[in-house]
Amino acid sequence: MERFDIAIVGAGMAGASLGAELAPHAKVLVLEAEDRPGYHATGRSAALWEECYGGPQVVPLTLASGPYLSEHGFLTRRGALYIGREEDEEQLAAFLTRFEPSGAAISRVGRETMERRIPGLRASWTGAIWEASCADIDVAGLHAHYLAAFVRAGGMLATSARVARLQRTTGGWVIATERGSRFEARVVVDAAGAWADEIAAVAGLRAIGIAPLRRTVLQVRTDPAPPDEMPLVLDIEGGFYFRPENGRLWLSPQDEVPSAPADAAPDELAVAEAVDRLQQVVDWRVEAVERKWAGLRSFAPDRRPVYGFDPADDAFFWFAGQGGFGIQTAPAAARLGAQLLLGHGRDAMTANLEPALYSPARFARQASGNRSIIC
Repeated sequence: MERFDIAIVGAGMAGASLGAELAPHAKVLVLEAEDRPGYHATGRSAALWEECYGGPQVVPLTLASGPYLSEHGFLTRRGALYIGREEDEEQLAAFLTRFEPSGAAISRVGRETMERRIPGLRASWTGAIWEASCADIDVAGLHAHYLAAFVRAGGMLATSARVARLQRTTGGWVIATERGSRFEARVVVDAAGAWADEIAAVAGLRAIGIAPLRRTVLQVRTDPAPPDEMPLVLDIEGGFYFRPENGRLWLSPQDEVPSAPADAAPDELAVAEAVDRLQQVVDWRVEAVERKWAGLRSFAPDRRPVYGFDPADDAFFWFAGQGGFGIQTAPAAARLGAQLLLGHGRDAMTANLEPALYSPARFARQASGNRSIIC
């Protein structure tokens, strides 16, 4: 068996970015269950760099990642409008109150700005919040960038290598795959996305409660076609989002349906809901649904990501629960994860991050508190 310092389970954006940060400093293996990396959530993401996405405690990760994504050419500026009706004034005000202290650059705008940026906007939509810095992310390019950096630094990538067994030893772990391959590693990193709790169970550790939620996205052809410069448009109440893509519209009803870890398929009811909600916003005619797909976005119970060593085993490291914000936070999350794994100090990218916010220890404390109450 070949021995590694660190074995990462999962080669999506989480595993690829963390592997790229670790490989210059350690002997690292990345194990991917599928025959190609990024098949699930990473390969199905309609990702944007959107400062407010994920909540105020995710904003620091997003802001810290922005310069890296921009400097490496992975961002294309788009802008975003959170829109509401007259009855949504309280939600718009609450959104500002919630996010302005986080450092997100947002401002209130009125109907005139909305009409200028969203042609055919129906009269019922009266107020919005503008986020100028929102940008499209080249997800495939970013993922390939990290995989190339990982391999270039000496990392080993094994595909079609679904983990079947994790055996704890005095020196770390013996890892066996379903196809019979075996490896040794001092530390195992759980970057398995929707399968994160399953990997913990294979290791004999307590699940955190990371829940996969299905999100449906469709590409539609409309008349008129959406202008390329139109911003991302989101419902302040979370009922939809849409943005242009090469003369078509990418549209989602922002569904969050609990799902078992699986090869997610789009839900026809969600597709119909998305089209209906779009037609309540603009007066465009939907001519065809040309494509539809779904992905699993995995969240911890408090919807914050989970980065850190398991409280019960210092040879098992969580790097999971990154919901739909794992792409836009990848640079800072991977840098922070590598620093925690290697025992390195924080640098300019991670200086303003608080690792305790993302530590799995928070769930152990909650479980302990719950037991004491029951007793």
